[in-house]
Amino acid sequence: MKQFFKFMFASMLGVFLAFFLGIVVLVGMIAALVSSADSKKEAKVEPNSVLHINFESQINDRSSNNPFENFNFSSMSGKKGIGLNDILENIEKAKTDDNIKGIYIDLQSVPAGIATIEEIRNKLIEFKESKKFIVAYSEAYSQSAYYLASVSDEVWLNPEGLIEFKGLGAQVMFFKGLLEKMEVEPQVIRYGKFKSAIEPFILDKMSEANREQTMKYMGSIWNNIVSGIAESRKLTPAQLNLIADSALVQNAKDAVEQKLADKLYYKDQVLDDLKDRCGLEDAKKLKMVSMVKYTDAPKPKKNEDKGLAKDKIAVIYASGSIEGGEGDDQTIGSDRISKAIRKARLDENVKAIVLRVNSPGGSALASDVIWREVVLAKAAKPVVASMGDVAASGGYYISCAADTIVAQPNTITGSIGVFGLLMNLKNLMNNKLGITVDTVKTNHYADLGSAFRPLTQAERDIIQNSVNEIYGSFIGKVAEGRGMKVADVDSIGQGRVWSGFDAKGLGLVDVLGGMEDAIEIAAKMAKLDNYRVAEYPEQKEPFKAFMEELSGEGEDVMLKKSLGENYRFYKTLDDMRRMEGIQARMPFDIYID
Repeated sequence: MKQFFKFMFASMLGVFLAFFLGIVVLVGMIAALVSSADSKKEAKVEPNSVLHINFESQINDRSSNNPFENFNFSSMSGKKGIGLNDILENIEKAKTDDNIKGIYIDLQSVPAGIATIEEIRNKLIEFKESKKFIVAYSEAYSQSAYYLASVSDEVWLNPEGLIEFKGLGAQVMFFKGLLEKMEVEPQVIRYGKFKSAIEPFILDKMSEANREQTMKYMGSIWNNIVSGIAESRKLTPAQLNLIADSALVQNAKDAVEQKLADKLYYKDQVLDDLKDRCGLEDAKKLKMVSMVKYTDAPKPKKNEDKGLAKDKIAVIYASGSIEGGEGDDQTIGSDRISKAIRKARLDENVKAIVLRVNSPGGSALASDVIWREVVLAKAAKPVVASMGDVAASGGYYISCAADTIVAQPNTITGSIGVFGLLMNLKNLMNNKLGITVDTVKTNHYADLGSAFRPLTQAERDIIQNSVNEIYGSFIGKVAEGRGMKVADVDSIGQGRVWSGFDAKGLGLVDVLGGMEDAIEIAAKMAKLDNYRVAEYPEQKEPFKAFMEELSGEGEDVMLKKSLGENYRFYKTLDDMRRMEGIQARMPFDIYID
C-alpha cells in the first residue's frame, strides 16, 4: 500500500509540475505577444541619436511578424528579428533623419549570407552621401563582420581583440561512410557532370568537377570582397591577399599596422568618442536606437505620400527549399507562392512584380508550377527577379522567365540540372534490424521506387528517361526566358554553379544589384513615379502564429535555439527526408566562411 501511495503522489507531483511549467511557458508567450503588439506603436527618436547596428538573429529577406520566432524558452522572453527589407529601409530613413547623427556598427559576426551582407554594405555606402558618420567596433571581427564594417569611416578594435582575415573556405558534409555502415545503398540518377547535389551520398570527398566549380565561384566571391575592402580601406587587392596568405594579422596591433583597423579602443573609449561626435558632454546622454526600434520610427515626410499611393509594386518573397503544398516563410510551397503571384497578377493596382528568390532549389515539379505563374504574370505586367544569397537550380528555374534578373556579384546561382535519389534499405532492414519485406503486386512495375529492394536496370532506365526529359524541359525554358540557344544553356548548365558576377557574363543574369535595384527597375518598366510596395504572401497574424506554437508547430524554433550553429546539420538531414520526386537543387550544405 505504501508503494501505491508513493507512486500515486509522485504521479500527481509530475502532473502538477508539467501543468505549472506549461502555465509559465504560456505566460511567457503571451508576454511576447503583448510585447510584439506594443512594438507596433510609433517609436520616438530623440535628437542626437545614433543608429545602433547589432544583428543577433538570422537575417531573412523579410521581417517576421511572428513574436516567437526568436523566443528564448530559458528566459521566457523573445527578441524580435529584423529582415533585410526593414534594414535597408531603416538605413535609408536614417540618411535624412535629422535626429540621427550617425551609425554605430557593433558586431562580431553577421548571421547572414554574403550576398545579404553585400546589400547592407552597399546601402551603408549610400548612407555616407549624407556626410553623417559611420563607425564600427568589436572585440573580435569575423571575416563577414569585417567586410560589413570596412565601409565605416573608422574601424575600432579592442586592444586584445582580433580581425579574422584569411580567405574563403567551403565545407561539404559527406554521408557515404555512414550509409555504408548502415548498409544503405543510394541509387542515383542524374543529368549533368556538375550536378553534385548527390555527391555527399556516393563519395567521401569532392569530385574534380565539383572542386573546379567550387573554386571558380568562391574565387569570384572572394575577389569581390577583396575589391570592396580595398576601396574602402585605401589598400590594394594584392596587399589584402598578402595579409590573408601570410597570416599577417595575428593580433590587434597587427590589424592597425596592416591598416585593417584605425584605433584600439575599450568600450568606454568607444562611448566617449561617439559622445564627442554627437556634440555631447555627458556620456550618459548618448542615445542609441536599435534597428528593431527604429523600424517603428516615423518615415520622412517626403515618403509619406508613397505609402498612400494607389499604384503598387508587388514584392513576392520566395525563400527556402522548393516543395509542393503550402510551405511557410522558410519554405517555398508551390501552392502558396503560385497563389501570391496570381493574386498580384490579377490585382489591377499592382503594376509590376518583383520576385525575391532565396533558394537552393528543390522539387522540379513544384518549380515548374511556380514557373508557369511567372510566365502568366510576365504576359500581364513587368516581372523582375531579385536573387538573394542563393537562387540556384530550382531557384533559377522559377526566376528564368522574368523580364529582368538582378543578382549580387556574391549570389550563388546557376546549377541548371536535375537528379533523382532513391535509398535501398534492403540490407539495413535484413542484416541490421532483422526485418524482411515480402511484396504482392498486380502489375510488373507496381512497386517501382520501393525502398526495400534495389532498382532493376529497366527501372533505372525509366527514371533516367524522366530525369533527361525534365532537364531538357529545364534548359528549354531557360533558353526561352533568356533569349539563348538551348545548346548554349546546356554548355553552361550541366548542374554547374556560378557566382552572380560570372552568371552576368554568361547571360544568366542581367543586372548586378540588390532588392531595391530590382524594385527601381520594375518601377521604370511600369513607368511609375509614385507607388508603394506591397509584400506577398501575406504573413500570418501573430495570434494565429501563437496558436501554432502551442499546437507544436514551433518545435523548429526550439531546435534552432538548442542546437545553435549545429542546427544546419539537422536541417541537412531533414531536407534529405523531405525530398520527393525528381530534384532540381544545388549541392547540399556548402558552408562558406
